[in-house]
Amino acid sequence: MKNVAIVGDGGHGKVIRELINARSDTRLAAVLDDKFKTFEGGKEWYTGPPEAVTELRRLIPDVLFLIAVGKNSVRKQLAERLGLRKDDFITLIHPSAIVSKSAVIGEGTVIMAGAIIQADARIGAHCIINTGAVAEHDNQISDYVHLSPRVTLSGAVSVQEGAHVGTGASVIPQITIGAWSIVGAGSAVIRPIPDRVTAAGAPARIISSIQTSNKG
Repeated sequence: MKNVAIVGDGGHGKVIRELINARSDTRLAAVLDDKFKTFEGGKEWYTGPPEAVTELRRLIPDVLFLIAVGKNSVRKQLAERLGLRKDDFITLIHPSAIVSKSAVIGEGTVIMAGAIIQADARIGAHCIINTGAVAEHDNQISDYVHLSPRVTLSGAVSVQEGAHVGTGASVIPQITIGAWSIVGAGSAVIRPIPDRVTAAGAPARIISSIQTSNKG
């Protein structure tokens, strides 16, 4: 049984708790969040601030971590703030997800219920492949990407670091979505999307630039 500590106690954290419970080989060991000011043991799991990582690892040496925050930039900030090694993070796949044996999935990534990851797809670290999302063959998905529920990426799509593809959006083959860009819900992407823009519509068009840094 793998002991898992999640960092983040918001809405996405609730879903991750259920994912942990849905697997037969994981148990929730701790929930760390800035709202917890002190490190404490509870009836079911420990709670504390993210800085309690060291104390938690002293109590549970084999504990593995997962950043359970939906916003991509915050997930990256927390990964850097925790200062953990790659091997300290767990990759979680829901039992109902379908993942090709030839797919590669990075540390700290979650594959949610009903998601499908096809042949030779490569998914980076700390990504969220949300409920029912489809990453087709040869997709290249970089770190800190979020594919929202029911997103469909056709074959050989590239999604660069920190991009967020909104609920129900679809992307035709061999398209690139730029780093830290946002694709609106229900969009149909038929042309490349550059870095740091918001695009929406069918077909998707750029509607604004993203000026603030998402790198933390």
